[in-house]
Amino acid sequence: MHGTAAPATRKRGRKSFWLKQLHTWHWMSSAISLIGLLLFALTGITLNHAADIEAKPAVAEQAATLPAPLLAQLAPGGNDDTTDATGDDRRPLPVAVRSWLEQTLSMRAGGQAEWSPDEVYLALPRPGGDGWIAIDRATGEVTAETTDRGWIAYLNDLHKGRNAGTAWAWFIDIFAIACFVFALTGLVLLQLHARHRRSTWPLVAAGLVLPALVAIFLVH
Repeated sequence: MHGTAAPATRKRGRKSFWLKQLHTWHWMSSAISLIGLLLFALTGITLNHAADIEAKPAVAEQAATLPAPLLAQLAPGGNDDTTDATGDDRRPLPVAVRSWLEQTLSMRAGGQAEWSPDEVYLALPRPGGDGWIAIDRATGEVTAETTDRGWIAYLNDLHKGRNAGTAWAWFIDIFAIACFVFALTGLVLLQLHARHRRSTWPLVAAGLVLPALVAIFLVH
């Protein structure tokens, strides 16, 4: 009797252990992905109706003149000048020039700039907006522009990971993994409890069949 009971006890113990693990992974992954799911669900709606949501971009322009010592660092023909005749050159701005621009214009000036014989152009795309800085290499004249398309455009761009940087790309990857764990453990838990809930698999099947039918017959 004892020999027969021991394997059954161990089997129930293993099942109980893995059931607890599944519940733990399920609630932890749901907690990690909760806010992200709410954000992506909301922006899924706003993206789906982007044409119906009016946005009035706010455009701000600025102008300044680069001081002569800094202009010398950008002057054509300098020791550090690698610009060829076609203007096919991309490299960051000198640190001192970048610092002056950020203090003067209140704009970030990092990233790769496009150097041509006449001008240095720095594109500054960002979620929900755009921006650029252009510097005349002969006169030091600085022209800058920023565009803000509003918070809905900002959230939509975060949804797509558009111009959001490396940190946000890492967040999306971690969020996607958490959602995968959440869904997979939820599926296993559904299987474990399906015998007591007859509508489980018909509902799961509906979640597969309905979007498939819409995609096949109604998407043009």
